[in-house]
Amino acid sequence: MRHWRKITALALPSILSFATITASGTLNLIIVGEMGALIIAIVGVSNIIMYNAWALFSGLGHTVNYLVAQSFGANRMDKAVERTQIALGVGLAVGLIVIAAGMFGARSILMWMGGSAEFVDTGERYLRLRFVAMAFSILIFVFHGFLRGIGDARTPMVLTVIGNAVMVALTYGLAFGHWGMPELGLAGAGWAMLIGEAIGLLGCLYVYYIRAGKRFGTLRIVRPESSELRLIAAESGKLGVQEFAMSAAMLIFTRFVMELGTAAVAANEIALNVMSFGFMPAFAFGATATILVGQEIGRGAPFLARKLGTETAKLGSILIFVLGVVEFILAEPIAKVYSNDPEVYKLTSDLIRASAFLQLFDGLYNFYAGGLRGIGDTSFLLKTSLVLNWLVFVPLAYVFMFVFDFGSYGAWYALYTFLTLFALVLMIRYYRADWANIRLKEAQPESKAEPN
Repeated sequence: MRHWRKITALALPSILSFATITASGTLNLIIVGEMGALIIAIVGVSNIIMYNAWALFSGLGHTVNYLVAQSFGANRMDKAVERTQIALGVGLAVGLIVIAAGMFGARSILMWMGGSAEFVDTGERYLRLRFVAMAFSILIFVFHGFLRGIGDARTPMVLTVIGNAVMVALTYGLAFGHWGMPELGLAGAGWAMLIGEAIGLLGCLYVYYIRAGKRFGTLRIVRPESSELRLIAAESGKLGVQEFAMSAAMLIFTRFVMELGTAAVAANEIALNVMSFGFMPAFAFGATATILVGQEIGRGAPFLARKLGTETAKLGSILIFVLGVVEFILAEPIAKVYSNDPEVYKLTSDLIRASAFLQLFDGLYNFYAGGLRGIGDTSFLLKTSLVLNWLVFVPLAYVFMFVFDFGSYGAWYALYTFLTLFALVLMIRYYRADWANIRLKEAQPESKAEPN
């Protein structure tokens, strides 16, 4: 327990940061929820679509996070800055592609999701705005990866709070025309998201290039080595595809749920939003595990890195269990906050109770995935994600929902069966790793490059 203070110092700002994102998403859903179940369903489906867009390119931020943590621990900040600058350049190019995809593909995506004509017409403009906001989010995640890698979890927290506070206020004002703002309906919520992310990105630019410029040399022009570019591309690709395998499976999961009707989609989205309060500490402690493990690997202390990862998992599990107790007891009152439709809130409360304690396995998955990222074990994460998402989760969801006719409950049983297996596999991998021979991740010349 002597390491818990160090873990808490990093985890708490991350928890508050993710809590802000979760709370703002909850408030936004409650605000636009006054427009009815159709709007809730559009926002829910859009969230899944944007999760896929983010996941595909999230490897940039994850890669910067663990590589910077290792470089910081090894006192090689020149290398940390070089790698971050490469990732930012790639992120800028990716952002332009994401914007183009939103401008020209939003309608087709909503149609593919199986939405009605009304669903597509109402949601098209909103989804386009969300794609533009996502381009900013990709860059923000890279900046936050750098800051967390050097042990600064507070700055991302502050920037996240500011950006999301603006987002919630503008959602209320622009969606319904309050405070002298134009009444834009659901599109107003999309503009609010875009403006909030833009403010967050401006804050990151100031912190990275101005505040950290003298201390870490972030203002210098970096001419990236080809070997470093290959390393960033390879690691980002593996971690991005790992996340995308999960997000794409969740997209299919949502597509299955849409076959059950609007009320089921609304209940599913609300339940996922509520359970994100459990996902929140899971992500935060997973990020903490990456930082602590990565930094100690950089310092040449692999067994301390292993221990810190274990202690992070213990502390995170305790917090998620407490949250599960609260969610189980207050399931129906929580569901009624989102919707007064009996069909929606009754189904939602059942889903919350069914997953209140099973989310512990989502936590364990995140904790040990974070630890494995810290040592650079990215190939294993990729392979495991592909196998379990597409050979277990998706087929099981289909069987439970449509063969056994369990409906929405079957979808969630499949989700947590998958997460339980994922957590167990990653735990075994973490403790069976050859910690004595784990070293700092280095770029290799092309002729010597080997997969991890």
